[in-house]
Amino acid sequence: MTAVRAEAQGRSAEAKRALFARLAARFGMRFSVSQALREQHANTLTWLKREPPDAVLFAETEAEVSEIVTLCAEARLPVIPFGTGTSLEGHVNAPFGGLSLDLSRMNRILAVHEADLDCVVESGVTRKALNDHLRGSGLFFPVDPGADASLGGMAATRASGTNAVRYGTMRDAVLGLSAVLADGSVIATGGRARKSSAGYDLTRLLIGSEGTLGVITSLTLKLYGIPETILSAVCPFASIEGACNATIAALQMGLPLARIELADEVQIRACNAYSHLSLPEVPTLFLEFHGTPSSAREQVEAFAEIARAEGGGEYRWAERPEDRSKLWQARHDAYWAARGLKPGAEVLSTDVCVPISALAACVGATRQDIDRLGLLAPIVGHVGDGNFHVMPLIDPANQEERRKVQAFLDRLVERALACGGTCTGEHGVGQGKINYLVAEHGAGVQVMAAIKKALDPLNILNPGKIFALP
Repeated sequence: MTAVRAEAQGRSAEAKRALFARLAARFGMRFSVSQALREQHANTLTWLKREPPDAVLFAETEAEVSEIVTLCAEARLPVIPFGTGTSLEGHVNAPFGGLSLDLSRMNRILAVHEADLDCVVESGVTRKALNDHLRGSGLFFPVDPGADASLGGMAATRASGTNAVRYGTMRDAVLGLSAVLADGSVIATGGRARKSSAGYDLTRLLIGSEGTLGVITSLTLKLYGIPETILSAVCPFASIEGACNATIAALQMGLPLARIELADEVQIRACNAYSHLSLPEVPTLFLEFHGTPSSAREQVEAFAEIARAEGGGEYRWAERPEDRSKLWQARHDAYWAARGLKPGAEVLSTDVCVPISALAACVGATRQDIDRLGLLAPIVGHVGDGNFHVMPLIDPANQEERRKVQAFLDRLVERALACGGTCTGEHGVGQGKINYLVAEHGAGVQVMAAIKKALDPLNILNPGKIFALP
């Protein structure tokens, strides 16, 4: 180590100590360097190693976030925004240390405008908390990634989920937002109007930026009326290709599906054991139809005809809320059910997304690759928008198995990109998919890096995510 570098690191360590003393005096018990709390704020559900921050601070207002980011910028200390920690690609890791800025206490619902079908919330509000608050109004927020994630985190990762085929993703759900930039300044983007042609779309720039361009502090969200009738159905298929082809046919004929989810035979076996079900252990579609009593039943009958033509088996549907909840809880518990297939194993949850017409071929080839390698890896997917997930279970001590899985993941992304798809439909890039971004976007990555450098010249906002800056 050169003398100049050692001196610079010494100054950096001294600045960090001074900053932490200042934060501790200013925020009291809301600031902590506890090892257990720091480990918790580096939680990851993949094989990426945990990289804890140097400290954790719980902010309660936008003004506090601005103050904290300003102080960290002065000390050149990284700031890693944290919502509920449910992201899947190492988004909350701190590879360069720094401060984990926990926004979970910014959980106020600021306004609900029932007549305009929108609301304003702080970023720490979770999707379940928002829908509980809305229940008496007849409105709901539809984006459902499964986990009870914070809405700010969902916007930062451009989350979607089971309802995306009908209601879209967070890109479609956010009308506007407020964010704190890397210098501590606060900006408001968008508004409550349903469309605008005024200037650059800064809202969409920040959605999916994974905390690298700004810390989202509040959101204006679209709401929808709760459907008069909701019907859920489950349909087994003789093959995974048949299930995918039925999905494609339903979408091509314009059937207004609210949800259509795939689980392969391995995942169904796991769900039966974990959720105490008795579903046939074959590739299965879970569906939901929204509408009037007559239109919802017409949709059920129309899909039944499509399913029969593609090798679908016994088609069962449910209307009672408790029956529908049990069915969808099984789908949302897919990750934990998969863990039960191989106790002690690590589960790597990854996703890709492809054009609908390529879905059957891509999923089928992926299943063949899994079987050829002898891996235990369930497939589940939001197949209504071409998005599917694979969850290899890995012995953490088996290095050969890890190499085999990494090669499988590389081929999975190559396969998706080859048919016009993407390396991630909803998990985001984080740390886990940095290596695939150039193959997908080419010179576009340089444009992204230029935007990052313009808005965050010190590279303090969630550094080491999406791409690696020199």
